[in-house]
Amino acid sequence: MKMTKIENIWIGLEEDTTHHSGLLYRRYSAEILPDIFVALKSPEKLRCLAIRVSDLFLFIEHQWNKLKDIKIETIADERNKSTKFLLILLLSKQHKDIFSTLCEDLVFGVADEINEQTLVGKLLERLAKWQSLFEKAGKNGLSDEAQIGLYGEIYFLRNFINNSSDKNYCVKSWLGPERAIQDFQHANWAVEVKTTHGNNHQKIYIASERQLDDSIVERIYLYHLSIDIRVGYGESLNALIDEVLSLLGNSTITLNLFQLKLLESGYFETHRPLYGERGYTIRQENLYRVSGNFPRIIECKIPMGVGDVKYSIVLSESEAWRINQQTLFVEIQNT
Repeated sequence: MKMTKIENIWIGLEEDTTHHSGLLYRRYSAEILPDIFVALKSPEKLRCLAIRVSDLFLFIEHQWNKLKDIKIETIADERNKSTKFLLILLLSKQHKDIFSTLCEDLVFGVADEINEQTLVGKLLERLAKWQSLFEKAGKNGLSDEAQIGLYGEIYFLRNFINNSSDKNYCVKSWLGPERAIQDFQHANWAVEVKTTHGNNHQKIYIASERQLDDSIVERIYLYHLSIDIRVGYGESLNALIDEVLSLLGNSTITLNLFQLKLLESGYFETHRPLYGERGYTIRQENLYRVSGNFPRIIECKIPMGVGDVKYSIVLSESEAWRINQQTLFVEIQNT
């Protein structure tokens, strides 16, 4: 995985052998308006994010003392008696990759905020989300089906990035990790990605009556990826993710957004060895524009009292709606 800017700053602070106690800190960026610092609290050498606020700012620490692997506290600013630091400390070093990504997400989320109350409010809003990610990291990795689904979504994302001049637009449109109705969405279009393997590779399953309903969004596309799975052969999930990271180049905001979405998907650095041997080879790719009489169930056609609709589609009956990827990527460009 590509090292984040904030990770590099922490490593530099950890290499400073002259500091033995208190807070060693460095400003994240001069372009960030609030006083936010990447810091190391000694003698424990705990990684933390430090936000400088007024000494009069009221913060009730004990309300946040049940967080797993994170601690929040305030300490005096030794250089200025009129201010103090609000610290977000990482207690468990095994989660430092997650902490790096989440802290960068926080920094960019409040980059233009100068009001202390709003700044800290936004910070605390994110803590519940952080907590759920730390809990996921303690599990045993993604299930086989979850790996397949994630591979398909990122495979499509790679194609999208390679056919777009706006990489951030591509990554922002990937909403599968957020359990959105379709896996990729923007203002007037959506793409649902379905990945299949095994004998029934031409049958796909639709999760709800809204997933292919073009009365909700102007244009809906269905992307189907049929794969074979073998141990030690093909492209691994890790290799695919590493290539996307490389394609995103040095754009800190886009890289961090992608890594945050990986965390939301349940993909963690600590689990990478679990995904290294399983390889995927592409058997077939199909792409359809969902419209008109495309075989589907939509919300307005469901009788009153019927809910939780799930159904399957046999793609051999959908040839009339097939389009090529070049057409798709022209139609969903950020214009």
